[in-house]
Amino acid sequence: MTQTQCPKCSHAEFAEGTDYMRVKPLDKPFGKSSQKIYTFCLGCGEVVSTRIENPAIFRK
Repeated sequence: MTQTQCPKCSHAEFAEGTDYMRVKPLDKPFGKSSQKIYTFCLGCGEVVSTRIENPAIFRK
């Protein structure tokens, strides 16, 4: 996803970050986990994208 303009404030500068909560498969609560990556507007903070860093851990 390539953002060129924020849908909320029309600002054109974005950054990526994560939080401390990782995502784990429901059927393997003690198995591998992956970070969530947020893409957000540096003008207003609107999150325009959330993605999982390593979706392969969810394959069965």
